[in-house]
Amino acid sequence: MTTVLDGGAVATVDATGTEHLRGHVVIDGGVIAAVGDGPAPAIEGATRIDASGLLVTPGFVNSHHHLYQWITRGYATDSTLFGWLTTLYPIWARLTPELVHDAAAANLAWLALTGCTTSMDHHYVFPHGAGDLLEAEIVAAAQVGVRFHPTRGSMNLGQSQGGLPPDSVVESHDAILTATAEAIDRWHDPGPDSMLRVAVAPCSPFSVTADLMRDSAALGREKGVRLHTHLAETDDEEEFCRATYGRTPTEYAEDLGWLGPDVWMAHCVHLSPDAVGRFAATGTAVAHCPTSNGRLGAGIAPVRAMLDAGVPVGLGVDGSASNESARMVDELHQALLVARYAGGPLALSARESLRMATMGGARCLGREGEIGSIEVGKQADLALWRVADLPGAGIEDPVCTLVFGAPTLEALFVGGRQVVADGELRTADAAALAARAAAASATIAGR
Repeated sequence: MTTVLDGGAVATVDATGTEHLRGHVVIDGGVIAAVGDGPAPAIEGATRIDASGLLVTPGFVNSHHHLYQWITRGYATDSTLFGWLTTLYPIWARLTPELVHDAAAANLAWLALTGCTTSMDHHYVFPHGAGDLLEAEIVAAAQVGVRFHPTRGSMNLGQSQGGLPPDSVVESHDAILTATAEAIDRWHDPGPDSMLRVAVAPCSPFSVTADLMRDSAALGREKGVRLHTHLAETDDEEEFCRATYGRTPTEYAEDLGWLGPDVWMAHCVHLSPDAVGRFAATGTAVAHCPTSNGRLGAGIAPVRAMLDAGVPVGLGVDGSASNESARMVDELHQALLVARYAGGPLALSARESLRMATMGGARCLGREGEIGSIEVGKQADLALWRVADLPGAGIEDPVCTLVFGAPTLEALFVGGRQVVADGELRTADAAALAARAAAASATIAGR
């Protein structure tokens, strides 16, 4: 099936930042067949969509998330990260496959409705005897129709061993490695049009032992998949690493083989100039989560310094229990604002925010050759934004309308398949997803 998007503004986010004020995009067989200025060529039998008054962008890539947290929003709203985690770990210990499925389905649907075509998920809570939680969210992603990069997370450093999580939600070293290898063998698809890829993702330096961090990196590289973890999110983590390991979080990660072009880290709020340099030199990428960082009072990540040094930076919504709105498009706006709070009006531009949300996220996931820009041969993952209706009418620059303004999503394509049309989810019943998520929230809360 061939689909033509005609007459809209097009921001390709290619290497030179090509844009067309009135352009076209042709989708054929799930990939981008043509993109250019002016009207589209006549194509017999093609479905034509009038994109007048719309902005066409690459679909957003959510580079850090925790889907299960959708059903535990609104907890510990005035706590720092460690206090927030201490509150929520006992609640998350009640997770079941059914609860994870309902949380993931609702969360992924909302991400799609806010411009996201590809999302990773960092799932690291596996209560004893809970069942196959990873499969539950994989099924949900297939139902919603977004590209999915679940990571097999882990925690093995419980409170009895000096860690933060309760012992009821940690696993043994060997069980984690076995389950991670099985997940990769069962689910990972390395193909260029893949809808499902798996990565290895121990949770954090304060919930995982050094041996598990080191062995997880070795396993991921043996299997040819990417590595992910939280790093340098808070001052508490900095103090923990210095007191426990005598190293900064970045030094500790590098000691364990956790810097490199196959690694992307979440948050990285507290990176020194030396740490930024080590990330750049090793090709280590960063998932910047501005809304979550603000919600938890973690601080402002040095995004300008990272971009200037050549560090690949994507955007992440982060777990919805630390970002209750969970709107992917909001992260572009928030990233711009927090950068300017710290560094002034030249700290970040609208187009740099858009690039982080698209190509930056694709680089985090190792998919910059397949998604993240509107170029011939890439996957047809596209978002169409209303930029000429009431909130956007009169703003001269469509990209500024997207990042500075209040855009709404008109349509979303994933591999050429229309997931959102006329602003509504077409792959699932949004009201039913909301009802199931509300019931799941009540269940996990014990009500």
